[in-house]
Amino acid sequence: PESGRGSCGKQVRSPALPWPLSGRGKPTQQQKPVWLFWRETQTTTMASDVVEDEMEFYSKAEKYWRDVPPTVDGMLGGYGHISSIDISSSRKFLHRFLRDGPNRTGTALALDCGAGIGRITKRLLLPLFKSVDMVDVTEDFLNKAKTYLGTEGQRVRNYFCCGLQDFSPEPNTYDVIWIQWVIGHLTDEHLLHFLQRCRLGLRPNGIIVIKDNMAQEGVIMDEVDSSVCRDLEVVCKIIRHAGLSLLAQEKQENFPDEIYHVYTLAMR
Repeated sequence: PESGRGSCGKQVRSPALPWPLSGRGKPTQQQKPVWLFWRETQTTTMASDVVEDEMEFYSKAEKYWRDVPPTVDGMLGGYGHISSIDISSSRKFLHRFLRDGPNRTGTALALDCGAGIGRITKRLLLPLFKSVDMVDVTEDFLNKAKTYLGTEGQRVRNYFCCGLQDFSPEPNTYDVIWIQWVIGHLTDEHLLHFLQRCRLGLRPNGIIVIKDNMAQEGVIMDEVDSSVCRDLEVVCKIIRHAGLSLLAQEKQENFPDEIYHVYTLAMR
C-alpha cells in the first residue's frame, strides 16, 4: 500500500472500526465561528454538558476498545447478527448518490472512519469503490483487518491508526467519507472541527455520511465505553455549524427494539 497523506499523530501500514450500539481547514464563509456555535446552543443539552474531563473521556474509550475482541460481534457490542441488515440498508442509501447523473458521486476512493477490523470496508465500500482508506484508534483492529479483508484488502490504500479528533483527511481526495458508530467518541467541538476537515477532504460531488445512534432527547453519557449519544437535533445542529448541508436522512429499519434509533445522514 502507498504511504498515506492523511494527517495524524501515528500511522500503521496495515489495515484499519465501526463500533457498538451501546454508545460507541479553514472555515468557509458559510461556516459560523465556534464561539457563535456555543452561544446558539446554550439552551440545548450538548455533549459538553455531560463530558466532565476531556482527557479522561478519550483515554477511557481507548482502553475500552483495547479490551474488545477483534471480531464483528466485538465491533457491534454483541449485536453481530444485525450486520447484514445494516450493510444492506447502507448499500441502498449510498446507491442513490452513485447512480448516473450530472451530480453523481464518484467511486474512486472512500474513507472508512472508525473502521475497526474493516466490517464496513469489506462489505460496503470495497464492492463499490476502487480503493478505500481506513482510520481507527485501535492498532489491534487494524492488524486484524489484514486477514479479515482477505485478498480484497489489497485495494485498501492506507491504514491510519489515529483518533478522529486528531485526523485530517487529505484535501480534495475522497468521493465518500463514511462515519459510522463513532461520532459519540468525539466531543462537540472535536466533532465540529472533524466535519470541517472532512468537508475539505471531499472531491467534487463527494459526500460525507454519518450513520449513528440517536437519543430520544438531549445527550446520554455511556460510562462503559466512554461515549455520548446525541439526539438528532443536536447532531444536525453540529452539521450545520460545520458548514455542511444535509442531502438525505433515513431511519434504520429492522433493528432490535431494545437499541437506540439509528439514522443515516448524507451531507456535503
